[in-house]
Amino acid sequence: MKRIRRFAGSSSSTKDRSVCPISSKFCREALVWQNLQHPFILPFLGIDRETFPSALCLVSPWMSNGTVLEYLGRSGKSGYPQNGFTVPLRVMLEIVVGLEYLHSMNIVHGDLRGHNILISDDFHIRLTDFGLATTIVDGEGDQSSTSNRAESVRWFAPELIDPRWFGAERFVRTRATDVYAFACVCIELHTGKPPFAELTDAAVIFKVVQGERPERPETMTDTV
Repeated sequence: MKRIRRFAGSSSSTKDRSVCPISSKFCREALVWQNLQHPFILPFLGIDRETFPSALCLVSPWMSNGTVLEYLGRSGKSGYPQNGFTVPLRVMLEIVVGLEYLHSMNIVHGDLRGHNILISDDFHIRLTDFGLATTIVDGEGDQSSTSNRAESVRWFAPELIDPRWFGAERFVRTRATDVYAFACVCIELHTGKPPFAELTDAAVIFKVVQGERPERPETMTDTV
């Protein structure tokens, strides 16, 4: 269950809360998620209102294998880069197919990273966490959504870090920024660490804007 806290002092009326008891962000995630049905998307089961008296929960099946990073870390006998351990191409292919499905539904994920990719009981990937997902409007991301997550900056395309410098009028998530994030996920899967793991977030921002990218892991093949 993904627990959503309800904050005191909300301006919403009691009547409004009966329809959407938490926030427009919560409602948007639930509405986007409920319409997604694909083998590589984590299923949405519904909303729980009873487990926590002061909060609502988005309910999905439990993935006992954890995140893709946890799964691959256990699969490699000596960890990620040692002993020639390589990431199964099937894992990356399934992520791509799941992302392609979202884009075909005119949905930008907006927060693609290893933490948001789970492994099912039958050992296939499940994309999850659609809190930043946005609808594509006229070929671009929904410009009404400008919410950010500081922990995701390492997966941000340059135009998300400094929109105007890269020819964008404002912060907008698009199919292209999802694809950039996927490239970062590939590096993450091969190293078990986030992109630019040795640097602070501020240093990462500077390097990406200057055109630098994470080094290619030794285990990453020419094909990848």
